[in-house]
Amino acid sequence: MRTKLIAGNWKMNGRKPMVRELIAGILSRLDVNQRSEVMVLPPFPYIPLVNSLLDATPVLLGAQDLSRHDSGAYTGEVAGGMLADVGCSHVLVGHSERRSLHGEDNALVAAKFNAAQAAGLQPVLCVGETLDERSAGRTDEVVSGQIAAVLEAAGVAAFGRAIVAYEPVWAIGTGQTASPEQAQSVHAMIRAQIAKEDATIAGRLRILYGGSVKPDNAADLFAREDIDGGLIGGASLTAEAFMGIYQAAG
Repeated sequence: MRTKLIAGNWKMNGRKPMVRELIAGILSRLDVNQRSEVMVLPPFPYIPLVNSLLDATPVLLGAQDLSRHDSGAYTGEVAGGMLADVGCSHVLVGHSERRSLHGEDNALVAAKFNAAQAAGLQPVLCVGETLDERSAGRTDEVVSGQIAAVLEAAGVAAFGRAIVAYEPVWAIGTGQTASPEQAQSVHAMIRAQIAKEDATIAGRLRILYGGSVKPDNAADLFAREDIDGGLIGGASLTAEAFMGIYQAAG
């Protein structure tokens, strides 16, 4: 059985007092008897602080992005090896905001996926469709294309050291949530696509759902066969809401 993972993407939010309060609230609500895992993904400047606050705890630490390059004259970029040096074990690649606001295409996302693994990080590959693409009936085409680009660049074995997060762009921060049936359908499609290459890896792959997940809808989403947790945005900024989702994961 795949262990559920609840990952909190703080995006560009927070200051030191908020970071300390949020981590304290998360740690106070952790249940050592619960199987689900917790991950936090703070902004770059706060990664060392969060790492120190999480010392000797089971909470995982991830970053929100990385460069495709491991070093060089790339002002403003952060290499995967640097993230590993400051305590990260995971990193998002291909988040919808990187794709839409920064023009990251499937080829660049695949390169970042490879860069993450080369640095010893586990990538969390984000995929998802826009409202226009869903309305046009292109959800499976778009999402499978995003997965295919990484399969071609990295090979199916790389998915044995990765996580996938399905985040319908139309449901991120809008208050709209894909129905459990809609989310399950896409998750099942992703797992089937990987299974065509390697059924064992597909069976072990954790596929998270991201898109306006809250404590009151989390349990219904997580009860679905192929939904292995959540990539949480706004609700990860308060310990009560974030850990309410964690508790719903069981």
